[in-house]
Amino acid sequence: MIRVTAVATGRVQGVGYRQYVSDCAHQLGLHGSVQNMPDGSVCIIAEGSPAALDDFIRLVRAREDPVIRVEDLQVTEGEATGEFKGFWVEW
Repeated sequence: MIRVTAVATGRVQGVGYRQYVSDCAHQLGLHGSVQNMPDGSVCIIAEGSPAALDDFIRLVRAREDPVIRVEDLQVTEGEATGEFKGFWVEW
């Protein structure tokens, strides 16, 4: 297992992006969280297999969504910590 931390910028707040990310994570069996940041970005932390995380990063770019506009997605990889049980949206 590995961990990715991703910061999405663009039109990602107030458009259902956090729920979209959460749905993608649940679909792929990932653990982690997603939350809005004060600067208008969205921070995503996800842990799982490298293959599932590759699919996840592709999906959370939301290229097919008519409302969400991810202009940039900065992704870093690291070691999984196992601190998450499930995937949740931080409010």
